[in-house]
Amino acid sequence: MHPVKEAILTETRRQFFGKVAKGIGGLALSSLINEDSLGAAQGSASLGGLPSLPHFAPKAKRCIYLHMMGGPPQVDLLDYKPQMGDWFDKDLPDSIRQGQRLTTMTSGQSRFPIAPSVFKFNQYGQNGAWVSELLPYTARMVDEIAIVRSMHTEAINHEPAITFIQTGQQISGRPCVGAWFAYGLGSMNRDLPTFVVMNAEQSHPKSNVQAISAKMWSAGFLSPEYAGVGLRPGADPVLYLRNPEGVSRDVRRRMLDGLGEMNRIHHEQIGDPETMARIQQYEMAFRMQMSVTEMADLSSEPESTFKRWGEEAKQPGKFQNATLMARRLIERDVRFVQIYHRGWDFHTDLPEVLPAQAKDVDRAAWALIQDLKERGLFEETLVIWGGEFGRTIYSQGKLTASDYGRDHHPRCFSLWMAGGGVKGGVVHGETDDFSYNITENPVHIRDLQATILHLFGIDHERFTFKHQGLEAKLTGVEEPAHVVQPLLA
Repeated sequence: MHPVKEAILTETRRQFFGKVAKGIGGLALSSLINEDSLGAAQGSASLGGLPSLPHFAPKAKRCIYLHMMGGPPQVDLLDYKPQMGDWFDKDLPDSIRQGQRLTTMTSGQSRFPIAPSVFKFNQYGQNGAWVSELLPYTARMVDEIAIVRSMHTEAINHEPAITFIQTGQQISGRPCVGAWFAYGLGSMNRDLPTFVVMNAEQSHPKSNVQAISAKMWSAGFLSPEYAGVGLRPGADPVLYLRNPEGVSRDVRRRMLDGLGEMNRIHHEQIGDPETMARIQQYEMAFRMQMSVTEMADLSSEPESTFKRWGEEAKQPGKFQNATLMARRLIERDVRFVQIYHRGWDFHTDLPEVLPAQAKDVDRAAWALIQDLKERGLFEETLVIWGGEFGRTIYSQGKLTASDYGRDHHPRCFSLWMAGGGVKGGVVHGETDDFSYNITENPVHIRDLQATILHLFGIDHERFTFKHQGLEAKLTGVEEPAHVVQPLLA
């Protein structure tokens, strides 16, 4: 049932039951919010979600989204441009730039000198995909991933660009992709959140770090129960989850029972559907006291895990640790895990800082794929690696043979996807010799979102939520979105 219709129906019932007998009303509410009853009524392994989903047989059931905040430089990582070696310190031709929009950080430059990548590339895999020397572990698995070199967006600054690729709109206030999945498909477990978010620290002290806030994983106009739950590094992954000193688990249980009863009385009187969400969140928090502690305890991992992942995987806050946690969450049937890794904003010092950023993520991403394959989870788990836009071929600020920076570039950027119905060994899309304009198979971020939904058995045109008189969609309503068929296995 559509949540809006359900809220109306629920409110009407409460008002009716309140007039007849509050006791009967309380029992009715209890049955409505009972997760086991809901899952059984839908005949699905999921708890909650829309009974109309999926629209067709899904390939993916879970997703791990690795977002590199700041904009990874595609020309230094996945979009090899050997011709640029002869263009060092020459101006970017006007015929290439075509008067396209620039940021205020470089719009005042008198020149736009070409900065060829200082890093070497080699070909790997059956398709001969070009990969930078900074990504040796990614190079090992090019036959298992699909590289997209023709991503593009309209947003040119970080905040709107991240918001756009995560929510389908540049203006904040919309549900992010993880929240859409939590709303539409529901949970696959009772003891952990449906949607989990982690922020990983960067290693290099010169990394240019962008601010991040919880609105990136908010539920927007959906119920707050669908928002991402942030996991912090360390002994207390979730704030305020532990019982205060002197409060036992039995005491906490009795407190929640009393609070739940007061919320039920409040719902009888007001009929606010968010009251039901609040009860569910309190109950989830109680169960998470045990489940999160167990999930975050790496002592059960064999030593072979850290031989594959590296010792950094033992250090809370590191990307390697967060990605290992993502694997453990997926094993426990968490639907959607988002990891943000900051420090990818290379306006200066790129040759010095980029190797550290790449080292943070390269081995961990490879280890994640290998672990998922060994555990039989790869075919049902979609993994995405990428940023919010790309970076320019021309240098921002001072250019030398060994030092340069790159400005934001929304016209083309690269990412990769794997597992969950994605066709491995694919290199999709092409850019011009300057990695400035797309020349073949452009993929807008709306197309990426439509493809992600498709892999989960969802038709992006039919997956909507009525908000302010509009049938809102993750892919938006302004321009059409298309599933990228060549990426599908």
